[in-house]
Amino acid sequence: MTEPASTKPRRGLAPEAYEEIPGDQYPPYVPSDKPVAEFTPKAIIFGIIVAILFGAANAYLGLRVGLTVSASIPAAVMAVAVFRLTGRGTVLETNIVQTIGSAGESLAAGVIFTIPALFIWQRTDPTVAISLVEITMVALFGGLLGVLFMIPLRAFLISREHGKLPYPEGTACAEVQVAGDAGGSRARLLIEGLGLGAVFKLLEDGHGFRLWQETPTLDLPKKAQISGDFTPELVGVGFILGPKIAAIMFSGGALAWLILIPLINAWGGAKTIYPGTMPIGQMDAGEIWNRYIRYVGAGGVAFGGLITLIKSLPTIWKSFTLGVGALRDKTAVAVKRTDRDLSLKIVGFGALFAILGLWLWPKMPVNLVGAALIAIFAFFFVTVSSRIVGLVGSTSNPISGMTIATLLATAFIFVALGYGNRPGARVDVLMVGAVVAIASAIAGDTSQDLKTGFLLGATPSYQQIGEMIGVLASALVMGWILITLNATYGIGTGQPGSLAAPQATIISLVIDGVLKHNLPWAFVFLGAGLAAIVEFVFRLPSLAFAVGLYLPISLTLPIMVGGGIRGMMERRFSAEEVREQREPGVLFSSGLIAGAAVIGVVIAGVIRFAPGLAERVPNLIPYESWAGVAAPWIGTAMFVGLCWLLYRKAVMKVD
Repeated sequence: MTEPASTKPRRGLAPEAYEEIPGDQYPPYVPSDKPVAEFTPKAIIFGIIVAILFGAANAYLGLRVGLTVSASIPAAVMAVAVFRLTGRGTVLETNIVQTIGSAGESLAAGVIFTIPALFIWQRTDPTVAISLVEITMVALFGGLLGVLFMIPLRAFLISREHGKLPYPEGTACAEVQVAGDAGGSRARLLIEGLGLGAVFKLLEDGHGFRLWQETPTLDLPKKAQISGDFTPELVGVGFILGPKIAAIMFSGGALAWLILIPLINAWGGAKTIYPGTMPIGQMDAGEIWNRYIRYVGAGGVAFGGLITLIKSLPTIWKSFTLGVGALRDKTAVAVKRTDRDLSLKIVGFGALFAILGLWLWPKMPVNLVGAALIAIFAFFFVTVSSRIVGLVGSTSNPISGMTIATLLATAFIFVALGYGNRPGARVDVLMVGAVVAIASAIAGDTSQDLKTGFLLGATPSYQQIGEMIGVLASALVMGWILITLNATYGIGTGQPGSLAAPQATIISLVIDGVLKHNLPWAFVFLGAGLAAIVEFVFRLPSLAFAVGLYLPISLTLPIMVGGGIRGMMERRFSAEEVREQREPGVLFSSGLIAGAAVIGVVIAGVIRFAPGLAERVPNLIPYESWAGVAAPWIGTAMFVGLCWLLYRKAVMKVD
């Protein structure tokens, strides 16, 4: 993208972008005294489209594997490519696109980690209501709190702490945008991935053309089982995670499906053991996983999330005290365009409106105690999240630990106040955790985006408004997406082809267990013990292991394959080259993930709103009529071809 000379004082970020200097001494890419097109209609409209696209994709992906991927760099690359095709656009317009677009991904993460517990509860308790309006309001108000509570911290965390807080994703996104020819092969990689992921998903999905079997399964002795969902989004996730984390996740899945399930089968025999309702010997592998392993996984994830939070306590406390101190600091006066934030009046009244809205909105399942806890926990964890992502990046932000800590504290407070046995108590507790999770995720994203804007010379107030626009756009569709995906695939049912929703399932178990005092603690402690061994004996990330322990092995196997491809790519290049060479594979993988996930949402929408068409489409070329038993091997062969192509894209040189 070629920009007017006045907007491009140099090629690339200044060296001071990586130096520990006062923020007011950093020369931004676009000087503060230059009038540059920024908050334009085309940037806003395209940003909204990207927010909905990546919000939908990450909702599907998060429900399936419990992970989401950052949308900032893919959104920036897409914006550069579109602006090159449609005419000249400035780097600040591109930045508005990625600011709005990335909000959709972050909001989806907070929503799908918590809200789907409602669908899980409703299957056994019809009194649990699921309202599209209520889901939308929780997503909207939670997202707004995340943006608003972070605004007063910007001058301190982003500007005055420049160089001390690197904000890795935000800095990388700025580098991508200032590359003068960033729309070349980088954009093509992303678009190729989008197209291939979409076509592959459409052809294999059981609700699409199903030309081959999506999940080949091999039954082993003693009810052990190995299988793989050979889909583009999973191999893409594995590549982005890298070989180490992917292998740790797979080790958890392998332990569950190859060792624990056979052991439980041999140990149980003809006995019926709670929470099972039939002799263990009569259960198949899937039933043993559903009745016992998911509690083991819940214990592991709870331990992993809380230990991550505990290890971060020094940083958390320092982040909070420094953040509160920044609120009292009146020395900084915003005068330049690049220092212009939304006013504190807007922040105060907006936050009050959001909290009161959660409490007073008709039929909203948040009582007065819940609203007070939301205000306290959201402010605390937004402050923590905003700073901690500056140190370790968004991918290491302990959102799961923050959410579990919030839910446990809220549940115990409800029990202490005598609310535990009230109708709807678990929904009240869930809503507190959901709002805090959404606010924390959005605050981390807002911080990274504002760091990108600081380096580029963007106007903070425009970005802050853009974040709110992204929150609004994605919140308006998120409830519909959840309801539609549940109707099509099933959320947390434990059945083949369903969406596992690991965090939401675990959260539902934890809340029920605390309020009803009925957790099968033996299995929970087993999971916590296994995670502790991984954390303290092997000194590996226990949370990644615990998520793999909970997930079906059919999900962790292709993730490991994707991580292996990343490892092969990294071994091909020298240590100096790996950092630069990582981008092609990440962009292509991001395209695979987004393309496949969006097609999953589209298929669900067609089934929900055009069932007649949906019934005809799969029967056009049913694989049973021509492939028979060969279908699993056809799917495996197609997946191998996809992996080979991902490797070729990952090792190609980009300009």
